[in-house]
Amino acid sequence: MEDFTRKFNAAEDKSEQIHHILVSVYEALKEKGYDPINQIVGYILSEDPTYITNYKSARTLICKIDRDELLQVLVRNYLGL
Repeated sequence: MEDFTRKFNAAEDKSEQIHHILVSVYEALKEKGYDPINQIVGYILSEDPTYITNYKSARTLICKIDRDELLQVLVRNYLGL
C-alpha cells in the first residue's frame, strides 16, 4: 500500500456530475426536436420540470440537480473560474 493522502474535491465531482446530466438532457431534448437551450433556460428560470422531456429519463435526471448548484456551476464555467 502506498503511503500518501488522497485529496477529495466534492465541488469538482459535483461539477462533473452536473455536466454529465446537462449533456444527457440536452441530447434528449435535441433528439425529440426541441430547442435544448430554450428548454433548459425555461426550466432554470421557472423550476418547472415540464420544460424537460421524459424521453431517456431526462426530467428525472435534471431534477437530481439542485438549481442553485446548477447556476453556480454555469456561472463559474462561463467566467472560466
